[in-house]
Amino acid sequence: MALSRRTFSALTGCAALGFAMGGSGGPGAPSAFAARRAPTGPAPATPRADGRRHTVGYDPHSLLVDGRRLVVWSGEMHPFRLPSPSLWRDVLQKMRAHGFNTVSVYVSWNYHSPAPDTFDFTGVRDLDLFLRTAAETGLYVILRPGPYINAETDGGGFPGWLTVTEGTARTTDPTYLRHADAWLTHVDRIVRRHLYTQGRGTVLLYQLENEYDSHVTDGVGRAYLSHLYKKVRADGIDVPLFHNDKGRNGYWTPGSFDTGGEEGGWLYGFDGYPTPARTPPDWGRFGPGGATGGSTASPRTPGFVPEFGGGWFDPWGGAWFDGKGYPEARRTRDSAYERRFYLTNLANGLTLHNVYMTFGGTSWGWLPAPVVYTSYDYGAAIDEARNVTAKMAPMHQLGHLFQRVPDFARLDRAADVKVAGLKVYHLANPDTGTHVYITRNDGTRPVTAELPTRAGKLRITVPARDARMLATGLRLGRRTMKHSTAQPMMAVTAGRRDIAVFTGRRGDRAELVLDCPREPTVTRLDPEAGWAYERGELHVGAPLGEGGLTRVLVTRGGTETPLVLLFADDATSLRIFPHDTPAGTLVVYGPALLRRAEVHGSEVRLTGDLDDASMVEVWGPRGVDTLVWNGRRVPTRVTLSGSLMTTAMLPGVPEVRLPELTGWRTRAENPEAGPGFDDSTWRRADRTSSYSTTPVPGGGPVLFADDYGFHYGDVWYRGSFTGGPGIEKVSLSYSSGTQGLLMAWLDGEPLGTHRLPVPDGTTTIRKGTWEATATFPVRPELRSPGRHVLSVLVRRMQHDQDGHGDDSHKAARGLTSVSFTGAAPKVSWRLQGERAVDPVRGPQNTGGLYGEREGWHLPGLRDRDWKPVTFPREERRQGVTWYRTTFRLSVPGDVDASVGLRLEDDPYRAYRAQIFLNGWNMGQYINNVGPQHTFVLPNGILRTRGTNTLALAVLSEFTTLSGPGKVSLTLMGASAGGVPVTPVPSPGH
Repeated sequence: MALSRRTFSALTGCAALGFAMGGSGGPGAPSAFAARRAPTGPAPATPRADGRRHTVGYDPHSLLVDGRRLVVWSGEMHPFRLPSPSLWRDVLQKMRAHGFNTVSVYVSWNYHSPAPDTFDFTGVRDLDLFLRTAAETGLYVILRPGPYINAETDGGGFPGWLTVTEGTARTTDPTYLRHADAWLTHVDRIVRRHLYTQGRGTVLLYQLENEYDSHVTDGVGRAYLSHLYKKVRADGIDVPLFHNDKGRNGYWTPGSFDTGGEEGGWLYGFDGYPTPARTPPDWGRFGPGGATGGSTASPRTPGFVPEFGGGWFDPWGGAWFDGKGYPEARRTRDSAYERRFYLTNLANGLTLHNVYMTFGGTSWGWLPAPVVYTSYDYGAAIDEARNVTAKMAPMHQLGHLFQRVPDFARLDRAADVKVAGLKVYHLANPDTGTHVYITRNDGTRPVTAELPTRAGKLRITVPARDARMLATGLRLGRRTMKHSTAQPMMAVTAGRRDIAVFTGRRGDRAELVLDCPREPTVTRLDPEAGWAYERGELHVGAPLGEGGLTRVLVTRGGTETPLVLLFADDATSLRIFPHDTPAGTLVVYGPALLRRAEVHGSEVRLTGDLDDASMVEVWGPRGVDTLVWNGRRVPTRVTLSGSLMTTAMLPGVPEVRLPELTGWRTRAENPEAGPGFDDSTWRRADRTSSYSTTPVPGGGPVLFADDYGFHYGDVWYRGSFTGGPGIEKVSLSYSSGTQGLLMAWLDGEPLGTHRLPVPDGTTTIRKGTWEATATFPVRPELRSPGRHVLSVLVRRMQHDQDGHGDDSHKAARGLTSVSFTGAAPKVSWRLQGERAVDPVRGPQNTGGLYGEREGWHLPGLRDRDWKPVTFPREERRQGVTWYRTTFRLSVPGDVDASVGLRLEDDPYRAYRAQIFLNGWNMGQYINNVGPQHTFVLPNGILRTRGTNTLALAVLSEFTTLSGPGKVSLTLMGASAGGVPVTPVPSPGH
């Protein structure tokens, strides 16, 4: 919570501030993978492109960076799911501020390669820019370029053109390897410029392939992984490599394939997505052990989970979350879930931990795999609109703990502790003597019990289906904490004072005991705290969450260094930010976010966000007496704890007004349905064979869209034939992804619409390829002699992923065969899909609708001759109708406003809409399926201070009235601050 008026008035005083230098990493030779003995000590300094060479090694406990232990606390985000490079910095800064020291990123081959041997790393695809931004933010990078990534993306990241190549992907097939090597060559050329070992960036680890469980026993898989390993090393990538096992299989441990004689450069990792209803599993030192026991499959490398559930994806129709969408995913995988599962991982020695996803983002355009809809919010800690949610609290607390308290980088299993109703993990650091107790309640009722510890019995309460972590014997700067019932979050030195932060649930009472050989002087800086001294022990108590932060100052008592104790509940802890500067460490309390901090002489310059009126408080180096917030000097005073605090509340977010969407214009399309349409420039369907996994029907021809170069979006077919008196029915077989759709016309008259079913919650929820045959009766008036044209529109819904390594991404998309009842005319087919790749927006932006081919989605189109229309709209027709309007936003320049587009209508109405903002395809809405109704419009593509063009391409099924109904803008989040946003190019017609 924000710093209250009561808090600031209670802390006035005049104390000098001290000075302390931060640490720095040591030099060394690159590629030093061998394990070495490393005592518990300070974590490595914040990574950056410092021009110095670094070592990255490991032992069974953790990574060793320049000989220092590093707990990797990583969050997953995908730049391709946020097509506004300015906002990459926003998300990365939020991750860094909230405790993450690493970002894990997939690089999606299909996003960068519109054609064989063609690669685009410019604009929204600028991988070099992303890696520079991560380094500037102070985050290590785990890079995951595939070649296959899965990730709920089209084809699992494989480019569309790969579907029509010879051979089997994810094997040693020479055709596939030639293309995969070309991809890695281009990626590695960029990555090589950002290796942490070379001091040129912060790329720390590099993943080969993804959840590869195919061909494990037949030798093909071993040869394939060996080829990739040697290829990446030959490209100059010298950081440790790894693979993420799909579960606990013990696949691809060190020594399981040929690495060309190199030893020590390979880490074993495994992925885990346990459901909230499951008891957190032991995948390490407390587990059953062995090859399928998780980290025990590779006992000489540190415990590594490259993906651990930070949420879960939602399918079309929302079957997994009762149609409630990602808010339900966030509710079921909440803070308590994270504490139970992540703390269990820590107990089991998993010191490389990546949360998938930490920011999910948007699968815009035709990026999503068939199994998911546009939003990839994932129920993550940072939602799709870039808001930090309440579930960030455990990640924030643990991340800062691992970075600021080195004891947690090496914990060994200690003597078992038994407590009725709780699962207790007891661990100890052999170097420091710190003992850690993780207490977990898997039941449905709170458990209050006495926990036996090295420092005596502690009475604790663990809420239902939650966990708590306690420590004894922990050093807090110059003092030692005997025990605490609150979880430590950090212990730092800021200036000439030590600062320790303890957290827990709102309403808990923290009880902390310090060893003090002599009676100290204790100053209660907030009225909620209490203290007592007895027989060499200082007892401090404080309720958590009452009035925000509770502060206690401890001086003397055996040391001349003051100790500031800070007690915070979860919400308050999210507003405490440590930050290292060349002049020393700062601790900042109050704002919603701290982005940057600098010390210039006596000035502390802070940049960050406010979501409400708030005070700001800073502990920092000695001699600092001036505070600058977002470029503006603010009045402050020095408190008794030695901090600088603003003397007045800093203003929150001004009102953000969004306009109503009016001035709509409409135009119907699909002239392709008419018999007189000129299709002479379309591709002739003349192929008789295909590399698709879908069989070509006897007699051909091949009708699969990919075989003719149409890989994304809708595809049109026109079949010409002579003679029709005997035709009674036409049967159209097609293959599509989830929620595919087919519309048919004969001589311009609708035959009907067929759509694939909504996946259920059990058997079809993961199904990526659906096949069906739509049979339509032919009315007598359409059975005349002479020439006829059968027109078919197929919404293909993209390629299946290839998770099992069986070329499932090559399953056909589009029509597969056509037959007639009552006659057998010879049909000549032509087809048309997307036109040339958009040079700015890329291959996944547009499909084959007439309006897309003619640029009706682009902002520069002259649409004055379109018919004015108002919403809600009620229309009954089969086909495609376009709607366009413009709107102007005037968001204040110092406000970061996240805006969404919301569509609402009678759920019975069967239609879908493709949403285009300034020419960018921002997703697909299916009114009668859902669950998504709100679509994020990312700043940069959205002009928050300017004019925007919105276009909707609506496919109506004729079986019901069609909308759109209500279409409106909605404010999804706002803060005073943000990052400067450069407009993303939106070239017009």
